[in-house]
Amino acid sequence: MLELPQLNLKNKVSPEEWQVRVDLAACYRLVEDLGWGDLIYTHISAKVPETDHYLVNAFGLTFDEVTASNLVKVDLEGNILDDTPFNINPAGFTIHSAVHSVRSDAHCVLHLHTKESIAVASLKCGLLPLSQYSCFQLASLGYHQYEGLAVNQDEKVRLKEDLGNNNHLLLPNHGALTVGPTVGDAFMRMYDLQRACEIQLLIQSTGQDAIEVAPEIVDGISKQANVVHSGTTGGQKSWPAMLRKAYRLDPSFAQ
Repeated sequence: MLELPQLNLKNKVSPEEWQVRVDLAACYRLVEDLGWGDLIYTHISAKVPETDHYLVNAFGLTFDEVTASNLVKVDLEGNILDDTPFNINPAGFTIHSAVHSVRSDAHCVLHLHTKESIAVASLKCGLLPLSQYSCFQLASLGYHQYEGLAVNQDEKVRLKEDLGNNNHLLLPNHGALTVGPTVGDAFMRMYDLQRACEIQLLIQSTGQDAIEVAPEIVDGISKQANVVHSGTTGGQKSWPAMLRKAYRLDPSFAQ
């Protein structure tokens, strides 16, 4: 069995950067635990506070191997800034750098290739208002058509336009993307989007006519959510519990 290099950056980076590293590594572990991973592919990135630097997974590691210390720090061009034995997937960071460059509020970008998100994104009808989960996405959802592997820098322009001010993006034939001001926000938005896709496919598999959520309810769902979360976001409210779960699964992520 090949052993991974063991890195320890705790107390070697700022406390603010270390906290983001811990949150991001936890997010990778939770994604793996939920069955949303794709071997060594797909990515979650997060901005280092008060810098133009970003953290992303090392290329070649499964999500349950990601730790706070082996996350790779890069600039928007994907240049590695750490003294690290690891590289990154340049095609994977193309999408993330495009979002980070235009969305100052998107401190975390989560991009996955789940079966259900690919399926719903690839339907001509797209995501439908068939569940409470879907209401959150439909209020802030864009689509970006498939252009092959993300190695063409020109695609960044179209991706930025398609995302706009939305917090959710479905990519036909490809997957899904969510953004958030924190790791917890991006994670919870992906959780809701994934559940919405799963439920839609389950309903559609019955072949029966479905009851859709009324447009006025979809339009008002964000205001209602603010009441439920007492002015905080869903990610801020739920992330501490998710972080505790990550520690229970395997505390090595925080090394």
